[in-house]
Amino acid sequence: MHTNDRITESAGAGQERAGPAARTLEHRELTRAAVKSAVIAVSALALMATAAWAGERARLDTVRVDTSSVPQAGEPSLAEVRTATERFRNVNVALAEGYLRDPGDVCDTADMMGRPAELGAMGIHFFRPDLLGISAPPNPRVDGNGQHTDFSTPSILIYEPQADGSLELVAVENLVFAESWKQAGYDAPPTFHGVAYDTMFDDPATEIDEAHMFEPHFDRHVWLYRENPNGVFAQFNPAVTCEHHRGGPQHADAGQE
Repeated sequence: MHTNDRITESAGAGQERAGPAARTLEHRELTRAAVKSAVIAVSALALMATAAWAGERARLDTVRVDTSSVPQAGEPSLAEVRTATERFRNVNVALAEGYLRDPGDVCDTADMMGRPAELGAMGIHFFRPDLLGISAPPNPRVDGNGQHTDFSTPSILIYEPQADGSLELVAVENLVFAESWKQAGYDAPPTFHGVAYDTMFDDPATEIDEAHMFEPHFDRHVWLYRENPNGVFAQFNPAVTCEHHRGGPQHADAGQE
């Protein structure tokens, strides 16, 4: 056998021996590439699904908000109210703009006000004293002379306490005191979108404080940030809970102190 033949034979044997290892390495590289492509594809699909859901959620919210009631002359639509109050989903923004947490740190529920527990809850109230016309401590109840009814800047924000200690905005509210409203020349409660505000006053014959330590007043809740099966203008929301609240006493207890 010639030298060249031996070299060629040796090289061929080496390639043959290296073949399985080379094929294994190639297979691994192809597998890595396939996995990487799959991960990219799944990530892209997840992003698309997230974007699609966000778009659908926004669409559903817009439909719910825009069709649930009709603004009267000079009133903002619910969609406009939501746009104007969206920043308050961060409670620190609310605090920076003058909203104060209920000093009693009470998370209001329906049964605390003598209503069926299945109606649900309101939450923790943050309020603007200047918009409510409150200029003094309760004596013995909270009172004020404000006439503010513009939901573009609601006088009250309502938050639901979360398990991690954070607060989630669920509703906005306006409130005027009955005596002050009457003295301003009005003989009926204010309205929003054609719906009269709820009338709230304490019944001294009961142990429960139905007016939650306030003088008689009119208020309107608007559930823009938590779907309410009882309606966007209901007083309470069964989809809201105070189970994670670690704050102040119930109104009945507060009234007995």
